Amino acid sequence: MRQTARSIQLFVAAYEELSFTVAAHREHATQSGVSQHVSDLEASLGVKLFTRGVGSVLPTPAGTAYYSACIEFLNAYERTVRAVKPFQGSRQGEITVGLTPVMTRAVLAPAYARFTAENPNVIIRIIDSYFGDLTDRVRSGELTFAIVPSSVGAKGLRTSLFARTPEMLVSGKDSPLKHCAPVRLAEIGPLKLAMPGPKNARRRMIDGYMTSNGIVVKHFAEFDTMLGTLDLVSRGSWSAILPMMMMPHDFEDGKYTINPIVAPPLILETFVLQPARKTLDEVALAFLRCLTEEVESTHAKADQLIRHAISSPDGEDQFK
Repeated sequence: MRQTARSIQLFVAAYEELSFTVAAHREHATQSGVSQHVSDLEASLGVKLFTRGVGSVLPTPAGTAYYSACIEFLNAYERTVRAVKPFQGSRQGEITVGLTPVMTRAVLAPAYARFTAENPNVIIRIIDSYFGDLTDRVRSGELTFAIVPSSVGAKGLRTSLFARTPEMLVSGKDSPLKHCAPVRLAEIGPLKLAMPGPKNARRRMIDGYMTSNGIVVKHFAEFDTMLGTLDLVSRGSWSAILPMMMMPHDFEDGKYTINPIVAPPLILETFVLQPARKTLDEVALAFLRCLTEEVESTHAKADQLIRHAISSPDGEDQFK
């Protein structure tokens, strides 16, 4: 295809300049090269495109008809080259990433949008699932990496800390609690709490915190669906314990009452899970950095709002 396009470019130059020598100078070629390309075209087409004279060439009727078609071809060829220019010089590759709902609700979309805008030739596939399923998929090699809320690994897997995010008590907008004010769960019970199921990695962490700190729960609603949990909480007297990184936009929209948990704080640690037999390539590492930066941004925004609420006259500076 490149040779054909070059031959046509040289023919067009010869047609317009009526000289192989001038066409060669214009196209940074040699006179013999232009002559050979045109001869090859004539041989492949089975028709003479020029009559040769001393120091000049004249197009035949076939050459004039061919010139008109060549102009259309070169215009179309230029458009095809221009179509891929945005992808040139950028990262290339494909990765499949597993994330839990903790990551997909607020962190994923802005990170994905920014990364793909900067790397248009990278294909990223996202799997939204839970710890056990994502662990199996990483082990099998289906996932390039996953971010999970547990460091418990298995043979053939490597884990590393991704981020630490405070857990928050999230209630409906009519909650008696002051929005953004720190709370001690042992002092505000008994709670009606929407919780993930017992096989969920975060559920085990929450259960341990409740037991260790003498927190009374009046009713449990086991919801292994993040959207369902948020919908339930928004409608009435139920609350849920959810990570800060999930809620950056909810601090200001008035739909929920969100309170940092203190004395002691409840911190969720999330981890990168990858096959031990493989190292992450540049594309995977770059997307991982983009996710990390988005988490840091959501934390900074939420922390600023919380500290503002705490420093208000009826607040109390307990958030650490």
